[in-house]
Amino acid sequence: MPTTVAPRPQADPDLSRTRPARIALVGERSAGVPAHTRYAPTLKALWRRERLLTDAYWLSTAQLDGPRDLAGFDGIWLVPDSPYRGEAGAVSAVRTARERDIPLPATCGGFLHGLLGFALHVCALNGAAHTEPPGNPLPPSRGRAAHKGTVHTEPGSPAEEALGARTTLERYPCTPALRPPVRRHPARARVALHRPRRRPPPPHRRTAGHRFFLSTLFQPELADDTSRPRPLVRAFASAAVGRSTET
Repeated sequence: MPTTVAPRPQADPDLSRTRPARIALVGERSAGVPAHTRYAPTLKALWRRERLLTDAYWLSTAQLDGPRDLAGFDGIWLVPDSPYRGEAGAVSAVRTARERDIPLPATCGGFLHGLLGFALHVCALNGAAHTEPPGNPLPPSRGRAAHKGTVHTEPGSPAEEALGARTTLERYPCTPALRPPVRRHPARARVALHRPRRRPPPPHRRTAGHRFFLSTLFQPELADDTSRPRPLVRAFASAAVGRSTET
């Protein structure tokens, strides 16, 4: 069963008139993963600073088998720390978000599975896979200290809008290599985030017409100040709250 992240704020008259957006944090919850400890204070800050009310719940990837398992959620966040217990469940979450227009950020290990889902279900690259071995005792998000890197956004892209800037400094735990068949596929997605050319670009992919669908290698969860959520997190929460008012 899903487990909650943090209790809702209390003693606020606005809450009696507001339905919170329900967000699924899809991944394997661990107190040893820095990003996982940031969601509770981030949700509180989103309400306190932005009046974006959310209820978030942890769901293991091993629990997921299709859209029915994510019914009722207004946002899906595929969180860091992979390999996941259920690779198929992670890819299914990406597909559900894309096909049902549910806002989704996929960060770090989520980024990897966001690309995998894109390759399998949009590009129809049967047999697409990643190179993280199951049960790897030293996943990238635990085994390496996060380093900062500059992200440049494509002018006019959804990434620029979500990040609120053409250039931003973000934290990365790892840098993957991307093979050309995915990077150059003509399907309707855009590569809009990149780092300097001497390193492979971590892409942002967005399905045409989707309200919020971002895969990022960097982790916006690792902001220095959790009382001030990063622009990408605010944009996602806003999209989830917007969806909650429509359903």
